[in-house]
Amino acid sequence: MRYPDDVIEEVRSRNDIVDVVGQYVHLQKKGANYFGLCPFHNEKSPSFSVSPGKQMFYCFGCGEGGNVFSFLMKYDNLTFQEAVKALAERSGVSLPDADDSPQAKAMRDKRQVLLDINKEAAKYYYYQLRQPNGQKGLQYFKERQLSDETMTQFGLGYSNITSNDLVLYLRKKGYSDSQIIEAGLASHDEKFGTHDKFWNRVMFPIQDANQKVIGFGGRVMGDGKPKYLNSPETMIFDKSRNLFGLNLAKNARAGYMIICEGYMDVIAMHQAGFNMAVASLGTAFTSGQAQILKRYTDEVILSYDSDEAGTKAALRGIGILKEAGLRGKVLNLKPYKDPDEFIKAEGKEAFAQRIREAENPFFFEIRIMENQHNMSDPESKTDFHRAIAKKLCEFEEAVERENYLEAVAAKYNIAKDDLKKLVVSYASQGGLVKPVERPKSGIQTKKDPEETSRKPQRLLITWLADEPAVFPKVKKWISPDDFADDLYRSVATEMFAGLDRGVFSPAAIIDHFTDEEEHKKVAELFNTTLVNIETKDERSKAFHDIIYDVKTLGYERQMRELKPDDPKYLDKTINGKKLLEEIAHTKISPDD
Repeated sequence: MRYPDDVIEEVRSRNDIVDVVGQYVHLQKKGANYFGLCPFHNEKSPSFSVSPGKQMFYCFGCGEGGNVFSFLMKYDNLTFQEAVKALAERSGVSLPDADDSPQAKAMRDKRQVLLDINKEAAKYYYYQLRQPNGQKGLQYFKERQLSDETMTQFGLGYSNITSNDLVLYLRKKGYSDSQIIEAGLASHDEKFGTHDKFWNRVMFPIQDANQKVIGFGGRVMGDGKPKYLNSPETMIFDKSRNLFGLNLAKNARAGYMIICEGYMDVIAMHQAGFNMAVASLGTAFTSGQAQILKRYTDEVILSYDSDEAGTKAALRGIGILKEAGLRGKVLNLKPYKDPDEFIKAEGKEAFAQRIREAENPFFFEIRIMENQHNMSDPESKTDFHRAIAKKLCEFEEAVERENYLEAVAAKYNIAKDDLKKLVVSYASQGGLVKPVERPKSGIQTKKDPEETSRKPQRLLITWLADEPAVFPKVKKWISPDDFADDLYRSVATEMFAGLDRGVFSPAAIIDHFTDEEEHKKVAELFNTTLVNIETKDERSKAFHDIIYDVKTLGYERQMRELKPDDPKYLDKTINGKKLLEEIAHTKISPDD
């Protein structure tokens, strides 16, 4: 359910963005705005701006931006509805009943029941670990050198060796067998009836980003099979779109996150102070999990086992990260198998050093390829060089390809020109990339024409947001229809209507867009900076030029969309040109 606009506006207006963001980011007032270190990327100089006037935030470093809802959605990985609810509770706003229909209410109630059952199960397993029956589970964790504090932090537990303990406990709590089965905690067959899914296992509660228990992982005590068992997929548990430890790692703000294979690896790393670690949930790393990580970081370090299976997983993970637009690195754990083993043997300082030395994914792939060739055999060595050339063809950007070509040639002692010829040869055959074309001396690369056209539109919207008093002068020449970009035109329509009524709010406009990328683009619209304006004459010229440019772009768009056989084609063409000429020869100043 989407709450009514007036309710959303009331919640937003009662939560001052400076106060809310200030709970997460240390802010200092500079001029009209507040600045701090961006919580969404790693930086040393503050570029994260919060505007009390616009009730918006914007990072000039990474481009993240939005209103108070956007901030909470990004920081705590919430949906829009969850952010509205959290801020409503914070400010004492009573939200209307979310019951759109009986079916919708039934689904919400069902989901809540499953969450409640899993929460009760987590409490039960936690209690059992600390009882006499759970001593072998507790001993297992102690042998893995986990502290009491760590066991509490992760809510670790134990499922008894009897096969229906949890079912009996949950029945007493009022839950039916069908509900317990649907929550993924029990199975039913004719021989045993309804019985526990997990028994004789140490238990790892799996929480979503909002700290809600959605499933479990269990490691068997002894030699039973399977060694690790995870909850089945349910209404609340999707393995491909959740990560173990994310509820803690999302607040690490280390500038990167580490993904590894097992629950114990994550727990051992957190205990050693590496609280940016997460793990996939008994499945291979997925694109859905990569998209989740992208909410919190731009860089992911792959920390998989150093055996053959771990190497294959790392190679696969590199591709997934690249597709998601994330920078990837690979952690070298040798001679140890996994992070837990490494930290126990070498300590956290040595592990931190390995993180700093994490391998570039390209060179990791090349190193694996090298291991598959006999470098003492000329033919095999040549095949290796050919494989490198083919790999270099995957770089679409010429500068990046050139940099890697130079680096790999130096690393493997290959003549750069020879390797380059090989790359060009394969690229030409496969059509993967074009040979590098060097620009002629003195000729600069042309800017993206679309970006060039968008800037004056952004500048005008920012100017109006900063100085609403100039609106009558803008309105005389410009209408929302003059904005050539679809998103900008939507924003301008809302903005002009609000300014006409005298109730314009930049932060409220963002709430009309649901996509996170749109939030960023709209925030950028209200935070585009004019540079090199020092005098009144320069300010007037900039104002005039922006209006002329926006009008020109609007005219060109309308001409493209207008068909020549339209009866109004000639009139609109002539009138449009006349108006542009009038603007060109009219003094339009924001200060007169």
